[in-house]
Amino acid sequence: MSQGPTTSPLTVVLVHGAFADSSSWAGVIERLHASGVQVVAVANPLRGISNDSAYVASVFDQIPGPVLAVGHSYGGAVISNAATKAKNVMGLVFVAAFAPDEGEKLIEVAGASKDAVLGAVLVPHQYPTGSGTATEFTIDAAKAREAFAADVSDAQAALIGTIQRPVSELAFGEPSGPPAWKSLPSWAVVATEDKAAGTDVVRAHAERAGAVITEVDGSHVIMISRPQVVAEVI
Repeated sequence: MSQGPTTSPLTVVLVHGAFADSSSWAGVIERLHASGVQVVAVANPLRGISNDSAYVASVFDQIPGPVLAVGHSYGGAVISNAATKAKNVMGLVFVAAFAPDEGEKLIEVAGASKDAVLGAVLVPHQYPTGSGTATEFTIDAAKAREAFAADVSDAQAALIGTIQRPVSELAFGEPSGPPAWKSLPSWAVVATEDKAAGTDVVRAHAERAGAVITEVDGSHVIMISRPQVVAEVI
């Protein structure tokens, strides 16, 4: 995307998924910076589709110039919703990510996957709200490698399981809104051994969105295990 001499440069906005934080993009960020690309890594609240997409849309709105929105996993659902609320998003990149259609719930989408095993290793917890308590989920840390990060080292998998951030059940159970991929160009990185979102679901969502697809051998955390490939797609 070429920019005129008086316009602001393109900014790549990275949106992490459930159970993660912005450090999951570290290898990708390092490579984008080395190529002179302007990057913002958003702290996704992980409190539900409507809440998280509103937050991320506010980040888009405060960036001068065009934005390329990049989402990993659940972050793909967030950018699909958030980009409809911002006028400066020029395209979408889905990295081992969901790209739900209007009305779809991720719990149902993931439940239909033949490749995903994540649902079987989730652990529910309660957290306080203003009017009581609500449910959030973490991954059983002992099974993080199996379900989430099969192609990283044992030490990295243990770290991912230890520092993970809980995600509200609203992230999986709240219906998605009108998707931006119906009106914006998109690209997708499909990990061939994705046991979390499910390779079959990720591929189907990318195809439905009309995305330019790059298939890569790797696990759900492809941006950690294969950051160069992900950076090249971006």
